[in-house]
Amino acid sequence: MKRRDSLKYIAAGALASGALAIGCNTNEKKAASETTGADVEKEGTVHRYGDEKMHEKDVDAQPDFFDAHEMATIAILADIIIPKDAVSGSATDAKVPEFIQFTVKDQPNLQTPLRGGLRWLDLQCLRKYNTPFKDCTERQRIEMVDLIAYPDRAKGKPELAQGVAFFSKMRDLTATGFYSTAIGVKDIGYAGNQPNQWNGVPDDVLKQYGLAYTDKELKECVSFP
Repeated sequence: MKRRDSLKYIAAGALASGALAIGCNTNEKKAASETTGADVEKEGTVHRYGDEKMHEKDVDAQPDFFDAHEMATIAILADIIIPKDAVSGSATDAKVPEFIQFTVKDQPNLQTPLRGGLRWLDLQCLRKYNTPFKDCTERQRIEMVDLIAYPDRAKGKPELAQGVAFFSKMRDLTATGFYSTAIGVKDIGYAGNQPNQWNGVPDDVLKQYGLAYTDKELKECVSFP
C-alpha cells in the first residue's frame, strides 16, 4: 500500500469518529456568546472562543523556531510523505510546513526532537552524498527516507534509531496538518453529515412479500421531486 493511501485511511477513520469540529447555528452562536462571552465567527465557519483565538495570535507572534534551511528540508520531507496527485495537492499546497512551524512554537517539547532529527538527516546525507538533504537529488532523498520510513525494517540498526523516531514525528505532523485542511478533507472524500432521501422499499422486495404502497403512502411518504 502506498504511504499516502495508508495516511488517507487513518484520516478517514478519525473523521468518521467525529474528529472534525462543526459550527453552531446562528441562534446557538448568539446564545453561547451571551452566556459565555465567546467571540462569534462568521457564518459557515467553525465556532471558536475568544481565548482560543487569543492563544493562536500569541503563538503566531513568537519568533519562528525553524530557520530557512530547516523549513526547506521540512517542505521536501512533507511532500515526500504526501505528494501531489490527481485528486489533490501536496502537503506544501496545504501549508503543512507552516503548520509544523506553528506547532513547535505551541508545543516546545517537539523542538529538540525535530531540530535534532533534521540535523541527523543532514549529517547522514553529508557522509553519504557529500551534500545536505535538501540539496540531494530526488533519488538520493528517497533512498535516505526509505532507510527510516519503515520502523520494522530498521530494527536491529541502532544507527538509524534517531532517524526513525524523527521521521515518525514528521509523518504524524504532516498527516495531521494535511488532513485538517480543506485540501485534505477533499482528498479523502469526507462529506460530513448529509441529508438523504429514502424512496421506499424497492419494488422487487415488495413483490417478494406480497406488499404494495397505497397511493397515499406513495404521495406523502416515499415520493420526492
